[in-house]
Amino acid sequence: MGMYLVKRLTGAIVVMWAIITITFLLMHAIPGGPFTEEKKLPPQIKASIEATYHLDRPVWQQYTEYMGQIVKGDLGPSYKYIGRSVNDIVAESFPVSAQLGFGALVVALVGGVIAGVISALRPNSWIDYGVTFFSTLGISVPTFIIGAVLVYWLGFVWPIFPVALWKGPSYMVLPILTLAAQPMAFIARLTRTTMIEVLQQEYIKTARAKGLSQFQIVWHHALGNAILPVITYIGPLAAALFTGSFIVETIFAIPGLGKYFVTSIYNRDYTVILGVTMFYSALVVAFNLLVDIVYPLIDPRVTVGRRRD
Repeated sequence: MGMYLVKRLTGAIVVMWAIITITFLLMHAIPGGPFTEEKKLPPQIKASIEATYHLDRPVWQQYTEYMGQIVKGDLGPSYKYIGRSVNDIVAESFPVSAQLGFGALVVALVGGVIAGVISALRPNSWIDYGVTFFSTLGISVPTFIIGAVLVYWLGFVWPIFPVALWKGPSYMVLPILTLAAQPMAFIARLTRTTMIEVLQQEYIKTARAKGLSQFQIVWHHALGNAILPVITYIGPLAAALFTGSFIVETIFAIPGLGKYFVTSIYNRDYTVILGVTMFYSALVVAFNLLVDIVYPLIDPRVTVGRRRD
């Protein structure tokens, strides 16, 4: 386990370095800059601002200085949000996105697994067809359509939940349901497919022959194997949900990290783009590593570093 973690952490450092380098080079390859606006600044003022942020230096020198800041844990100042650093932006907005993402992850995982298991236990029944229909619908319909429908029906037609802002538990319901809809539908389809396959295995037939109840068969024998592909999917899904969704945060006016991630792109806010990208990538690497560690705990036949396909 120790050697495996060392190898994975070493690989993670290399991956993070590659992501930062590629993102840095791509940003500087795009025409324009953070201070290129429709109304042009006087050349002297623009030169002074660029000198303040060291943007007048060669790209290789900017890259070297930025990597030195990263090693110290400094993500740099924002070029558009004057007086604020990228560290401050992430520290302020990520907790909101994390609450939204965690709620969506729990709803997607619990709802998707339960729906998939029930569908697999009743193949070719009206329950199975219903789960398949709604899961296909959930995967196909864009998130902003799901959000608009929930806002219309549960916010205006039946005013049960608030439709905007982030002020308490009742405000979280609609955004969480909107963000969880697509992954829950995918998890339901994935669980149904793998559960049907597992229920046809010989050891399941043996368990039935011993007189075990349906609950014991599913909970103690089938679910552990059927849920492995879902756990693989949870790694990148959790990172995506925890860093926020710009669409969901825009629809419900949530001050999360997703808003900064998108606005920083058309603002050419280099440090925010790099900081949020690096933060997102670190979460992906961390969650994937966590998934690899959890695998053997669920299925002892799977050794660390050698997950089953």
